[in-house]
Amino acid sequence: MKNILLYAALALSIFWYLSFSASRLDRLHHRVETSWATLDSLLQRRAAIALEIARSAITDPATSLLLTASAYQARSADVEDRSSAESVLSGALGMMLLERESIVAKSDQVLLQELEQLTDKIKVAIAIHVEAVTRTQLIRRKIVFRLFRLAGTAPLPVTYEFEADAI
Repeated sequence: MKNILLYAALALSIFWYLSFSASRLDRLHHRVETSWATLDSLLQRRAAIALEIARSAITDPATSLLLTASAYQARSADVEDRSSAESVLSGALGMMLLERESIVAKSDQVLLQELEQLTDKIKVAIAIHVEAVTRTQLIRRKIVFRLFRLAGTAPLPVTYEFEADAI
């Protein structure tokens, strides 16, 4: 009788641990998805601001054309091409910001301040996303998660190349 109770308690403990671990992994996957959604919305907003800057008097025609093309490419790129498109947009914005000392108009300065604030938010969102992906990948590598398939059918989260770029 004692052995049956002991085995039942052990089985219940193992079941609780597996259930708790699967729930934790699910929360981590949810965190990855929400951090990506936040980052994606910020990147879309950055592309919109880049288009506004390209249409303003801030840039010369060549830079304006480059900004417009890279912003449209970043907004419409699919998952495979998104990383390179965002890197190109970051480079175009970086070139434009090197020439910003000559900007006098108040509306143009407001656009640049908004871009700077958005860039800071993007850096924070990238850090949060990379941390969530790293933590989820670390948990999923553990043998318990692989042996009992606690991740289910959730895809392994990944980071993108543009997240390592200095924006």
